[in-house]
Amino acid sequence: MKRRDFLRTTAAAGAALAASDLVADLVAQSSGKRVLESRFKGLSDVALREAKRLGCSYADVRFTRNVDDSVSVRDRIVTEGFGFGGRGRSESAGFGVRVIHGGVWGFSSSPLVTEDEIRKITRTAVDVAKASAIAKRVDVKLVPVPAYTDYWAVPIKRDPFQVPLDEKIAFLMKVNEAVLQNKDVFRVQSAMAFDYEWKYLATSEGSYLEQEVWRTSPGFNVIARKGRSVKSRTFNVPPRTGGYEIVEDSKMPDNAERIAAEAVEHAGAPPVQAGVKDLILTPSHAMLTIHEIIAHPTELDRVLGYEANYAGTSFIRLEDVGKLKYGSKTFNVTGDRTIPGGMCTIGYDDDGVKPMEFPIVREGILVGLQSNRETAHFLGLKQSHGCTFATSWRNYPFLRMPNVHVDAGPPGSPTPEEIIADTKDGILIDGRGSYSIDQQRYNGQFGGDAFWEIKNGKVTRMVSDVTYNAITTDFWANLDAISGKGSWQMFGTTGDAKGQPVQINHPSHGSPYLRIKRIMVGAAYT
Repeated sequence: MKRRDFLRTTAAAGAALAASDLVADLVAQSSGKRVLESRFKGLSDVALREAKRLGCSYADVRFTRNVDDSVSVRDRIVTEGFGFGGRGRSESAGFGVRVIHGGVWGFSSSPLVTEDEIRKITRTAVDVAKASAIAKRVDVKLVPVPAYTDYWAVPIKRDPFQVPLDEKIAFLMKVNEAVLQNKDVFRVQSAMAFDYEWKYLATSEGSYLEQEVWRTSPGFNVIARKGRSVKSRTFNVPPRTGGYEIVEDSKMPDNAERIAAEAVEHAGAPPVQAGVKDLILTPSHAMLTIHEIIAHPTELDRVLGYEANYAGTSFIRLEDVGKLKYGSKTFNVTGDRTIPGGMCTIGYDDDGVKPMEFPIVREGILVGLQSNRETAHFLGLKQSHGCTFATSWRNYPFLRMPNVHVDAGPPGSPTPEEIIADTKDGILIDGRGSYSIDQQRYNGQFGGDAFWEIKNGKVTRMVSDVTYNAITTDFWANLDAISGKGSWQMFGTTGDAKGQPVQINHPSHGSPYLRIKRIMVGAAYT
């Protein structure tokens, strides 16, 4: 790196850090006040007035502060954590201005929160729109939204950023010590990660919205050796919106001995015998398949071809809505940004839309897609599903998946135990594993974290190296048993990547136990 580039990089990093401190100070000054009395109301109006002066038909300004923190313990050694923000602690703050000028979007952002900078960035966003108009095919069309003035926050019992580091380390050490009592374990890594997002959004349509979101993701992984075989086992704690209470309620210490034993059993388990078998997917595994071959292909921008470069488009066509048989009659899927604890649960999206629950599949038929204000009219909708989101102040807001769930079966549905008892030759799959999907999300291959053989209604032994093939619509058409609400659980991912530059979303995916009949299963060797 040349000295000039180094100085430019370090100066930008220093400016971002300073902006984080500045925004934090402004948030503290506004704490407890009404949204319209916040210091950010005046700063927002600077951008909105400038956009109006420059002839914009629409504008919004979004101030954001993100704080990510994590800690990890490998065996008995404290290491940098992993999670929402990557490794360790990071803070970032700034603002972004989005405009429509001449029927085209323009966007610009900055970590310097001053009135002069806000005017400058607004002018830059307009310049971007003017430059982009050269390639315009149609004007941007937004479905209407009411104007809101509101403050919304995820309810938490204990702020994770106020919990002493020593207490967090002691919790993880307790888990690791319990795991390491098993002599066949040679590595355990436990971790907890936290994400805090504060946002103030103002729009030219009259909305002023302040939000606070906390997300928490704990868990641990065990690696064991049996002879020459090395395998792992992960304890899946559903990541959720909420505070440190999610760690305290995670039951990680209570499950340490069991997960260690299962890691050892996994290391000694024989590879699965390839063939056509019935699959029983636990909610912690179904989450992965839901994410890849339901949630992603039903993003409307992928269907329209607006999104293609990162992870492809979709096998679905717009005219398939209301017609395409996506699965069996027992298959129902719902999009939702309102469910308590959901990773994508919010008060308002980055278009200022109050989110909702909406159907995607009903009785096996595709009936809806994920939409935002810009895309809803393609479905003939008069309102958005509230699916616009940007990772941080520096990023352009665009369509992101909400929480996407497979609905539980109706009253009288079989229990997981009854589904197992009714299965003659199958595999029970728990946890997420490998995955490989084509660019239209139609043909995929999936693995899991742990696998048990089922023979004549009994779980007989653990097996290893299991993968299965899934042609999306054929796979869900073979869904023939689904458990009820009592076994429905919500898992999720902190690493849903999309866009260029890439942005990371954090969706939840709920599911009951699912049985998929007659699927080709093979042994995966690495």
